[in-house]
Amino acid sequence: MCGKLATMLRFCGYDAAYALDRGTRDDDRLLDIARREDRTLLTRDVELAQRAGDRGRCLTERDTDDQLRELAAYGLDISLDSEPHYCGDCNGPVETVPDDDPTPEYAPSTEEFDIWRCRDCGQYFWKGSHWESMKQRLAAI
Repeated sequence: MCGKLATMLRFCGYDAAYALDRGTRDDDRLLDIARREDRTLLTRDVELAQRAGDRGRCLTERDTDDQLRELAAYGLDISLDSEPHYCGDCNGPVETVPDDDPTPEYAPSTEEFDIWRCRDCGQYFWKGSHWESMKQRLAAI
């Protein structure tokens, strides 16, 4: 229920795992993952947040920007990271693409932009117009 939030948190530099990326919806499994990986469980499910104890945060808002405001009120830094560290799609680590490496057709060349690639899914990232709009969106929160 918080997939868009997970994506936004990844762009803020957080290692934000998402339940459906892990192929589970089972509450007990989610609690186990949070415990084993030392994660805070963000959910809109009141009962699940209570079961998570100190490890859980119950979000009341449906809108992603409002959820980010809630997290900011908890003290989380909600600002765009200076460069990507986690893939917005799969949460895999990203690496800088060397200047002489070719890029896919949809991505600019490394001569035009600094380019990053997800080590897990292969997605490419660069600071284009989407990056600037995300920066403005997060700054408004």
